[in-house]
Amino acid sequence: MKDELDPLQIVIVVDMWLTGFDVPSMNTMYIDKTMESHNLMQAIARVNRVFKDKTGGLVVDYIGIADNLKEAMKEYTPSDRQQAGIDTNAVVNLLLEKYTLITEMLHGHNYSRFNSSKAAVREVTRIQAMDFILGKGKEETKRFRDTVQELARTFSLCATEAEARRINAEVGFFKAVKKSLESINVAGTRKSSRQVDAELKQLVSKSVISEEVVDIYQTLGVEKPDLSILSPEFLEEVRILPEKNVAIALLDRLLEGKVKAIKRTNIVQARKFSELLEVAIEKYNRRSIETAKVIEELIELAKEMNQAQQRGEVGLSLEETAFYDALTDHNTAKEVLGDDTLKLIAHELTKAIKANMSIDWNLKESARAQMRKVVKRLLRKYGYPPDIQEDAVKVVVNQAELMAGNIDLDGGFI
Repeated sequence: MKDELDPLQIVIVVDMWLTGFDVPSMNTMYIDKTMESHNLMQAIARVNRVFKDKTGGLVVDYIGIADNLKEAMKEYTPSDRQQAGIDTNAVVNLLLEKYTLITEMLHGHNYSRFNSSKAAVREVTRIQAMDFILGKGKEETKRFRDTVQELARTFSLCATEAEARRINAEVGFFKAVKKSLESINVAGTRKSSRQVDAELKQLVSKSVISEEVVDIYQTLGVEKPDLSILSPEFLEEVRILPEKNVAIALLDRLLEGKVKAIKRTNIVQARKFSELLEVAIEKYNRRSIETAKVIEELIELAKEMNQAQQRGEVGLSLEETAFYDALTDHNTAKEVLGDDTLKLIAHELTKAIKANMSIDWNLKESARAQMRKVVKRLLRKYGYPPDIQEDAVKVVVNQAELMAGNIDLDGGFI
């Protein structure tokens, strides 16, 4: 229990633990035995510690210990009581202030069906709220997420108060919308590849009340995509989604992952697609073109990425094509040397670089310097334009470094 990363989540306590065990991350205590005086105060203190985003604990009382708690508090001096407790009226006022801010952000959007008895209706309502918030732009989306976070923290400190109970379901809905926004990474937060893969392949969220699990893709009416290729069928389904802002955010996240995949094998293509993606999203953020037009641009970009990964210059392997792209990054090279010569250089570059690769060579400056010499010598041999040679060497060596982790020294890409 003391290890916050351990999977153990629940412990049933019979004796002793409640009055001496200290785990700041513990957040909820279910009480079904009578306690009094300092024993009760110490027990409650087990979940009362501040920890990361946790501002207070939750005590679920099954037997009615409120009167015993009041009696226990009387044993404290007035100054002790002031330090031991909080002004719930002030907290409730702060809660209602945050609640009002969020409802103002959602002004003009009807989310009244958030508490429907049907999970699918609740899910659609959540998605529509996501779309509405995304439509307000990046800054407003971040403000919504931050305000919901503040609302949740405040709610945890006064959850038993009448005003808090009145908006309990709405708070849960706001938190579900916030979590969904985070799932598509609209604010640029970084997650591990495993987290991203899991979220993009499933993107599921439990409804606010029911324990049913609803698949967001199914709710939106689209098939789960083959994320490895962004299939034409999936892209067409995204094109006709009514929630245009959600569609853009989803495409942005998927294409960002696609760019990273391309970068492992072709740095020039990845840079090109990254710039195109950035331009399209910037136009969306500035609202300089309609959302439908942005979606069209992103879909076309996805198709280009698919074609780029399937492409290969005639007579060149995948890694040779990556070096060919590095050499033709400047149009001057093609004008001076011609296509056939550049293909020959790419072929010899691949052989020379593989021959000079050693374990962790890309982490050793001396080995990297030797690799640069090999590349320069080969470019000079074929008369690569001197004025762009230095840039070409940098791109080629960077491409080789990226390939180092993806290539089998006895063969091709792994």
